Amino acid sequence: MITLIINLGIGVFISVLGMINMTGNISSLHWYHRQRVTEEDRKPFGKLVGLGTLIIGIAIIIFGVLLFATEKTQVRIYAIIGVVELIAFMAGGLALTFYAMIKYNKGIF
Repeated sequence: MITLIINLGIGVFISVLGMINMTGNISSLHWYHRQRVTEEDRKPFGKLVGLGTLIIGIAIIIFGVLLFATEKTQVRIYAIIGVVELIAFMAGGLALTFYAMIKYNKGIF
């Protein structure tokens, strides 16, 4: 049960940050990214970074639910599906975030 609570908490927190970024509010990002993105690019940059962050947050929530299902049913396939899902969604979310950084910041650093 504690695994579910921790994963839900982290997933919801990251998802909320993603939704905030999607509105164009990029204040939660590193100062470097806030300085390098022009004012007219803030909205599209925030949408892409926010979407990537939201995907990662949702992946963590789904992972937590699948781990909880594994604990309750003792069927290990749920945990395997959860790990595969988490890796795939995190890779996709990170790829989208890095794409936005490269496109609007001209690099990730």
